[in-house]
Amino acid sequence: MLQLSSVHHIAIIATDYARSKAFYCDVLGFSLMSEVYREARDSWKGDLALNGQYTIELFSFPSPPARVSHPEACGLRHLAFTVPDVAAAVATLAEKGVVCEPIRIDDLTGKQCTFFADPDGLPLELYQA
Repeated sequence: MLQLSSVHHIAIIATDYARSKAFYCDVLGFSLMSEVYREARDSWKGDLALNGQYTIELFSFPSPPARVSHPEACGLRHLAFTVPDVAAAVATLAEKGVVCEPIRIDDLTGKQCTFFADPDGLPLELYQA
């Protein structure tokens, strides 16, 4: 049996690299570990860490196709982050101009959660730790 030990990273393609880098770093609190411009691909690649742990590989490519639907297409549905207090996190995001859906309760766990989107409309979730 294959023995996976953890998720190494999540790759995200942005239409506007600088805007998405600012969103993930300045709004969500990721730190930029490294960054490189790949001239042959006209593409930026940034490695982002959350609490010192490499988590997101942020790319740009010229004219990437739009996401098929929001979020019910086959493939990645959303990316979820745990937070100690969903309401406090929603208030912090609101101060930075990010609109979240109303907080709801997960029917299976009884925990609070909410959804919002990154600059390209990728669905993101906050989930009560």
